[in-house]
Amino acid sequence: MRKEKLEELKYYMEELKTLEKIKEERLANFIKGEVYKCRLNNGQIITREKLLKGNKTGSAAVILPMTTNQEVILVVEPRVFTKKTVGVGLPAGYIESCELPIDAALRELQEETGYIPKKIVSLGGFYQDMGCSGAYNECFLALGCQKISEQNLDQDEFIRYFKCYFDEALELVELGYIEGCNTIITLEKVKKLGGCYV
Repeated sequence: MRKEKLEELKYYMEELKTLEKIKEERLANFIKGEVYKCRLNNGQIITREKLLKGNKTGSAAVILPMTTNQEVILVVEPRVFTKKTVGVGLPAGYIESCELPIDAALRELQEETGYIPKKIVSLGGFYQDMGCSGAYNECFLALGCQKISEQNLDQDEFIRYFKCYFDEALELVELGYIEGCNTIITLEKVKKLGGCYV
C-alpha cells in the first residue's frame, strides 16, 4: 500500500469516527422484526424471526467501481456499531421497490461518488444473513468509471471516497481496514475473474 494513500485513508477514518453514542428511548422506525410459525415438510413446527429494513427485505446492490485509470473507488463512512466506528468498503445501497438491482447499483454509485461507468457486469450475489433475513445482495463490477457530478448524499449520510489500485484494496483487507462481508465477497468475486478486468 502506498504510504500517501494509507495516510489519506487514515485521515478520512479519523474524520468520520464516532466520539459518542447516546441511546434514545424510542422504538426504531427503520429496522423492525416479524415473528413466523413455520411448518416444515417433516411435520415439525419452528418459530423464526424475520428482520425488515424500511418494511422491506433490505436487499442491496454492492458495486466495485474501477476508473479509467484502473483504480478502485472505496467509500469511508460511519459504521457506529463496529469496533472502529468507521467502515471502509465499496459503494452499496438498498434496492428500492420495483427497481432492478443493476439500476440500484448505478444510482448508488453516482449518489455516493459522482461516478458513472461505461460498462457494468453482474457478479451474482449472496444472502446477508439467512438465519433472520431474506435480504439478497447483488454484486456488480463497474468498469471505466468517470466522474460526472458531485456526491448526492442523504441528509444524515457522510461518505468520503478513496481511490486505490485493486491489489491495494486486497491489501486493505489483510491489514484489517476492510472488514465488511459485502466488500470482501465482491472483491473475491472480482479476484476470481483474474486478468479479465484487473
